Amino acid sequence: MSKIIADKYFYFTIQQSAIAEFKDRGSKFLAYAYPINTVEEFKNYHQELKQLHPKAVHHCFAYRVGIDGNTFRVSDDGEPSGSAGKPILNQIDSKQLINVAVIVVRYFGGTLLGVPGLINAYKTATALALQLSPIVTKQIESNFELHFDYTKMNEVMTVVKQFNCTLITQQQQLFCSMKIGIPKARLDEVLYKFKELHTVEIKKII
Repeated sequence: MSKIIADKYFYFTIQQSAIAEFKDRGSKFLAYAYPINTVEEFKNYHQELKQLHPKAVHHCFAYRVGIDGNTFRVSDDGEPSGSAGKPILNQIDSKQLINVAVIVVRYFGGTLLGVPGLINAYKTATALALQLSPIVTKQIESNFELHFDYTKMNEVMTVVKQFNCTLITQQQQLFCSMKIGIPKARLDEVLYKFKELHTVEIKKII
């Protein structure tokens, strides 16, 4: 599988979860597409669907997670090798999406579809689900930890908002700490701004 990455500073993902249905010769394929940030999130969705569809014969899936696009997995869940997971991932990759999982639940209709039929079914169900969720561009960020006196809070928040940083966590006491995601495209500018504030300590989170 080739590495998928949209850009040095941005990547594509889906905005929201979506569900689509595809039928072929009695078999029903329900495709669930999810935006995710971690493999753990995927596992939770996978478990939920197994509980929601306990009588389904297969719960096939694929996901690609992480900004470098290197973390991915496919599962045929008992279907013939290469007939389910790979077609699902191919649809994710064809749109150059990252941080996306698709799980396709199959209810068997009594007629064998054969490998070409299965590939078409899982591919089509996935494509339909991905069409239902708008594709969004997200900025790639570097995470940093800030420490500063509470009197600097307004100045710190001005920088955070001005450069569209993501506020991850915040502890506000006499001495404040904050974790933020800084857009890589604006990293040098943001670090310079915080340096200008002098009393703000900033440290990269590995």
